[in-house]
Amino acid sequence: MKTVKAFLKGMLILALFAPMSLWAEPVKGSHLKVFIPSLPYIYISHSINAALLRPANNEQGWEYDMAVAHRKIDDKTYEFDLRQGVKFQDGSPFNADAVIMNMEYFKKAPFLFTKIDSVFDRAEKIDDYTVRFHLTEKYGQFLNDAIWIQFYTQPYLEKYGWNGKPTCPNLAEPGPYGLGPYILKEGYIEGDRQTPKAVLVANPNYWNPEYPKIETVTVYTELDSKVALEMASDKEGQLDIMPIPVSEKDRVSNSRYSKLVTAPSTDNIAIHMNLRNGNERLMDEEVRVALNKAIDQRRLLNKYYQGEGQIKPTLAAPLYPGVDKVVQNLKAYSEVQDPKSIRDDLKAKLDGLELNVYTQDRFMYIWKGIDRDLRKVGVKLNFDITSSEKDVFGQLLATNARKNTKEWDLLVWGDDDWYYNHPWSAFLVYRTHNYWSTIFPDSKLDGFIDEMFRESVGTPEFDRVAEKIMRHVYNSGYMLFVPTPNKVLAVNKEVTYTPYRMANMPLWEIEVSSNHWSVR
Repeated sequence: MKTVKAFLKGMLILALFAPMSLWAEPVKGSHLKVFIPSLPYIYISHSINAALLRPANNEQGWEYDMAVAHRKIDDKTYEFDLRQGVKFQDGSPFNADAVIMNMEYFKKAPFLFTKIDSVFDRAEKIDDYTVRFHLTEKYGQFLNDAIWIQFYTQPYLEKYGWNGKPTCPNLAEPGPYGLGPYILKEGYIEGDRQTPKAVLVANPNYWNPEYPKIETVTVYTELDSKVALEMASDKEGQLDIMPIPVSEKDRVSNSRYSKLVTAPSTDNIAIHMNLRNGNERLMDEEVRVALNKAIDQRRLLNKYYQGEGQIKPTLAAPLYPGVDKVVQNLKAYSEVQDPKSIRDDLKAKLDGLELNVYTQDRFMYIWKGIDRDLRKVGVKLNFDITSSEKDVFGQLLATNARKNTKEWDLLVWGDDDWYYNHPWSAFLVYRTHNYWSTIFPDSKLDGFIDEMFRESVGTPEFDRVAEKIMRHVYNSGYMLFVPTPNKVLAVNKEVTYTPYRMANMPLWEIEVSSNHWSVR
């Protein structure tokens, strides 16, 4: 009897003092609505799917997910211990056999935005929860790639396989096909195709009982920016989280329903020059460099970004490892010479230049500043504006092969940090034979990229090759460089959300209060 009483007393103490997260489940009826206009398939992918690693707001940029430990046996061999007791969303087991099956499909049609398509050799089962990956050569980016090698159920693989696209994968249709904390119930969001809306519901089989905290999430991918802002700041229950133009900070700060949330980021704004079939004058290096020299980044940052960002001499954000060292010496052109002091020289090179711009509406606050600076040196910009990122990608990804259907000279997209604390998300567009690049063939630059693939981020060797890449692109004026933006968001006052500095929205971590519109 004493033993029973002691046991019950112990259980009572455990119940009183154990963390509430051990007993957590989604708040009944809770519903979150978010608008993600740039890279939505990147931002929510790890909320639906899972890989060996997942992005994290830490120094290395990742943490374990379906793996619990790993070992680098040599430059070409990595071994992972798998998380045990995990089930796919349809209830089927996750183990080494599931990993091997997925890697066999991956081998047939891998993603094409790094070098993994040529360096991955095979995966080997060591035991039920240990898998070894064999590469064909030294490849320092393997762990970052592993974040995107996600695992799917057998029915999904038999139906769709891996996509073999230049974009990251996601689910081609709704269903219980992944391992993540949410199940895609309605719509789809892939890199090159998406529905304007997708609906996610909590996964009852998720391995971590602490997550997710919200039952239903609706993700909007295509909204007019002005309409979305009204939904978030002026109305209740229509939109809980969205990135906003910095010009609307005061409106959100004074909103009855939303609060302003800002944070530093490793995001990038990629403004491409069409060096494949754009304006012939862009083939002149002096013209490209002059365009960059004409843009007053400090004025752009202070007036049009309202101080929410960092000046930089390149596409890559200054917070990236490797980049952080280079920007101590390499400065934005306008920080070296005031554009006003060389305006006559710039006008002599640029006067009469007319360029076609293809942009999402959400970037018009930046173009206002760029247009102002370029008009002063005789450049005219013609704008073609869309609210859809997939339309922008449709043109961007076709231009390397000169198959774009729009005549564009400058094109912008939100190149948010999807490679997680590694500048490849910016350097990607410098690999001149890649779908993502609109630079004419440059064997020297491609050689630097191949050299970078071999090195691991954070090493002196990586830092040296990163500097070579950045200086070559800077001197060649291959992109139009603008400040990197901070995260600037409108967030419902009854929502607890801390943004990551990279392109990941951890939907499973977000919470709503008891006064949120969905549960009040």
